[in-house]
Amino acid sequence: MQPYLICLDLDGTLLNDNKEISPYTKQVLTELQQCGHYVMIATGRPYRASQMYYHELNMNTPVVNFNGAFVHHPKANNFKVIHEVLDVEISKNIITALQQSHITNIIAEVKDYVFINSYDPRLFEGFSMGNPKIQTGNLLENLNEAPTSLLVEAEEENIPEIKDMLTHFYAENIEHRRWGAPFPVIEIVKRGINKARGIKHVQNYLNIADDHIIAFGDEDNDIEMIKFATHGIAMANGLKDLKEIANETTYSNNEDGIGRYLNDFFNLKMRYY
Repeated sequence: MQPYLICLDLDGTLLNDNKEISPYTKQVLTELQQCGHYVMIATGRPYRASQMYYHELNMNTPVVNFNGAFVHHPKANNFKVIHEVLDVEISKNIITALQQSHITNIIAEVKDYVFINSYDPRLFEGFSMGNPKIQTGNLLENLNEAPTSLLVEAEEENIPEIKDMLTHFYAENIEHRRWGAPFPVIEIVKRGINKARGIKHVQNYLNIADDHIIAFGDEDNDIEMIKFATHGIAMANGLKDLKEIANETTYSNNEDGIGRYLNDFFNLKMRYY
């Protein structure tokens, strides 16, 4: 049997709206792992905010974090780590421009440090998973190390205008994508970074055939990954743009979309309950 590599986005995809992996999907994924298939996480989240799901599923695979800016293997030392960061000066230029735009907040992630431009108790809760060191205050003064990513929080109606500004002035240096959960955020990473690049690195490491890659996603940070996978699957709750390029659309993240698709694909005959 040639193993498959099954790549899972977290928010809005593997996780239901309560941020949990449902029992049925967990059962299906566990069965596939026991059959020799590889199940991996590909997320915009840092590792500290995804490791609980990695351990819950008892994974033994590399992880794609920060949408591909950090690719690593929590359980193997022989894996060649990828860690791509933004240039400090370009980051500060972007922060200056953002501070003059209609934004709510800016967050800079430096591995396990989190710098927050203005104090917000909601953000503290959202970014305190895994107990990073959190510093609040003007990023232009506090940020003196190259960040892995910048996150821009803004009201939904202001996001297109901010994305246009970023494209217009910084397209040569950065990629930016939006994610919906837990609140509207634009993530900025170094140019050329995306989940597909990270998955390609993992595919080579595990020696997986091109036509044996399945990926599930729901947001625009999943587009490259869904295009890259031979079996690129959009969630029913996903963006219209993603569904248009996906091979198929499965049920939503609250209806065991992953578990039900994989049960049929691999003919596991596990009754849905």
